[in-house]
Amino acid sequence: MLNIPQRLLGEALLKSARNHPDKTAVIAKGISYSYAQIKLSAENLARHLKEAGIVKGDRVAIYIENSWEAIVSIYGTTLSGAVFLVINPQTKSDKLNYILNDSGARILITTAILRNEFVPAAEDLKELQEIIVYGELEKVESLSQFRFSNFEEVISKSESKVDFPNIIPNDLAALIYTSGSTGFPKGVMMTHQSMVFASWSLIQYLRLNENERIVLLLPLAFDYGLYQLLMSVTIGGTLIVEQSFIFLASIFENIEKYKPTVFPGVPTIYAMMIASNKKERISFECIQKITSTAADLPAEFMPDLQKIFPNALIFKMYGLTECKRVCYLEPELINERPQSVGKAIPGTEVFLLSPEGNSVPVGEPGILHIRGPHVMLGYWNNERLSKEMLKPGKLPGERILCSNDWFKVDEDGLLYFLGRNDDIIKTRGEKVSPIEVENVIYSIEGVKEVAILGIPDKVMGESIVAIITTDGTAQVNEKIVHRKCLSQLESFMVPGKIVILNEMPKSSNGKIDKKELKKMLQNETDKN
Repeated sequence: MLNIPQRLLGEALLKSARNHPDKTAVIAKGISYSYAQIKLSAENLARHLKEAGIVKGDRVAIYIENSWEAIVSIYGTTLSGAVFLVINPQTKSDKLNYILNDSGARILITTAILRNEFVPAAEDLKELQEIIVYGELEKVESLSQFRFSNFEEVISKSESKVDFPNIIPNDLAALIYTSGSTGFPKGVMMTHQSMVFASWSLIQYLRLNENERIVLLLPLAFDYGLYQLLMSVTIGGTLIVEQSFIFLASIFENIEKYKPTVFPGVPTIYAMMIASNKKERISFECIQKITSTAADLPAEFMPDLQKIFPNALIFKMYGLTECKRVCYLEPELINERPQSVGKAIPGTEVFLLSPEGNSVPVGEPGILHIRGPHVMLGYWNNERLSKEMLKPGKLPGERILCSNDWFKVDEDGLLYFLGRNDDIIKTRGEKVSPIEVENVIYSIEGVKEVAILGIPDKVMGESIVAIITTDGTAQVNEKIVHRKCLSQLESFMVPGKIVILNEMPKSSNGKIDKKELKKMLQNETDKN
């Protein structure tokens, strides 16, 4: 058989299953699954979707924790020609309702454990037709307007011939929802071509091969987590699935048990590991590569990381959901240029422009622009915002991505991140919209004004601070605000610090002066 290059996302699974049918593809909750098992289960799900009326381009939402079921759902959806969107299982019902409505998802794949969130979220959906549930199905059948199917039964069906739609690389493969400055999540449109290209570019510079055993700690809803799966399947490696990075002891045990070779993390994870290492020495000699993105990896972490992972290459990276990854620092330069985020990933180009669109000299700050096949198609249902991020390129009809982030470049062409041009907060590897948090706090009786800020933090990238004024009509204190946020927001969006002021500083046009608030917080930090 000819070695035809991969064009579509699902072709990686088909090839790996053909070449390594009995090889362990996924280890989840202590159970090993082969490539043949993933292929069969994904194809059965794809048949079910086709028989349910799903056609090319229809959206299928996957609202599940990191699991075997989530992986089968992703590949089953893409093999059917539909577009998948993975929703973080921490997402609350209001936000879930918005994403399902905005995407126009026709099928929701979820778990009975999350019924308290998806049942109220699904009540007024116009496009949704079917809910596929794994777990105790009888507990969620109160939504009589939808057809219900049992996930386990769906993926266990006997094979039947189905004509699947003709998918080409330009077709939409996924919507990846990310927080936006409007307070509503934005659906980043990624084609098969862009995701396949990005996967291979990452595989190339990370020097991955079929013997890799990759740890998955981050949610599959987060592109950093999703691509660990895509890369592992593409190379025919093994993915070791973890539920989260909260329980370090369990992660350490699984590293010793399963001997992974690749450990992808964010600075928060590494800070936790460094703290553990200072209490009780830990060392993972099996790890050959560690990667970090989502927030700046402090140079101060390097000596400790090299002790914890004595045999590992350290890859420091920077990226945007809108193009997956922008640049990386060669691990051989990690001690020489620890502040840099390196150069453009293979097959792409980056350059800096002034706000007026002019070229920027070496060493001077400029806004980073990205050119390449990995750039998104745009934002789903949001042409205005798409035009703000995608600018006319060098060739007729081409569009390049404006990151809205400030960088400088040195004489060797290496990039250095300087700061963000918008209000989006990046904390613990996640993007947080200040407006979304502000809206929750504004719903508390007695709150007058709210400002949510991101303050630089070596561990979390940025820590979230809520600054509040009250109108005196009801009691408002830190405990009340914290409890409200916990009940309506994902844990990473809950402010770590809450400050109540008598008055907010204002700009000349009457808006809350966030720059002044940041100065105030910095002065308070300096005093302490």
